[in-house]
Amino acid sequence: MTPHSLIAPGLGRRMACWLYEGMLLFAVVFVAGWLFSTLTQMRNAVDGSRHPMLQGFLFLVLGVYFTWFWSRGQTLAMKTWGIRVVDREGRPISQPRALWRYLLSWLWFVPPLAMLSLFKVGPGEAMVIVFGWVAVWAVLSRFHPLGQFWHDAFAGTRLVRADAAAAARHG
Repeated sequence: MTPHSLIAPGLGRRMACWLYEGMLLFAVVFVAGWLFSTLTQMRNAVDGSRHPMLQGFLFLVLGVYFTWFWSRGQTLAMKTWGIRVVDREGRPISQPRALWRYLLSWLWFVPPLAMLSLFKVGPGEAMVIVFGWVAVWAVLSRFHPLGQFWHDAFAGTRLVRADAAAAARHG
């Protein structure tokens, strides 16, 4: 099977998986936040001095989560929606490549968050900016020759239908 025969899931399926992943991550972030608060004796949610440490801890926890699951082919949300992550040739990705994909996947959020840090806007406007950028970033995949998200193209990875990836592995 050639790399071009690995079919990218439709944008709707990938975005549904993205939303489901966000719901599952709520539990991961909740447990990690509780663990951080317990270990650091953080007693007040508005303790601004520890917020950078908490954000760094959550960044690491999410990095471990995604690197581990992606290097095994798929997260629970991806399994549910029949999506796998592979390299350009359709092979499973290594942990370093999964980590690189994780870092590049922040392109979903860093641009709007950087813009929000420059301007004082209300929560409603902030949501419009963030979700507007997410929509733009998703639609930009239409301009990739294989319909992939651009952070996948930069990372040397591809999202493919799980049935196509399995067929490629078993020859």
